[in-house]
Amino acid sequence: MARPRSVPDTVVHQAVLALIRTGGEKAVTFSAVAARAGLAASSLAERHGSVAGMIADARKGAWDEIEAATAAALAEAPMTAKGAIGLLKALSAQGPAPVAADPARAAEWRRSIESGLAARLGDGPKGREAAAILFAFWQGQLAWDAAGPKTARLKDALRRLGA
Repeated sequence: MARPRSVPDTVVHQAVLALIRTGGEKAVTFSAVAARAGLAASSLAERHGSVAGMIADARKGAWDEIEAATAAALAEAPMTAKGAIGLLKALSAQGPAPVAADPARAAEWRRSIESGLAARLGDGPKGREAAAILFAFWQGQLAWDAAGPKTARLKDALRRLGA
């Protein structure tokens, strides 16, 4: 059966990111991505120019998806403390952000979430501090999720913060 002439960028990006997760950047080759994405290696080379370009495009695409999901979650979450928890739970499906891939985008993403949390927890110094702590707690949970069951919940952390 012939390979499809066109495969969406998101399929290629997912293949690249899966290879990075399992074997690091050295595992990403045109042939490895081609096998996962169902596209000819020559098409990938034509589309991205180099393996490094393909990796950069995949990371950019991942950030575009994360930022779109964040904007949607911020728009949908009620402006309450319960909404702050709902916001983080909605974003949890994304898993940890690829911070090292683009520190500037990661910092802006963090600022947008912390600002959204603070708006829901009461703007002002106490709300901003609670938002920063809650964000760090949430990211810690995501990072350690594979290590076993959660030992604390977001709503418990929020209660302890007095927000």
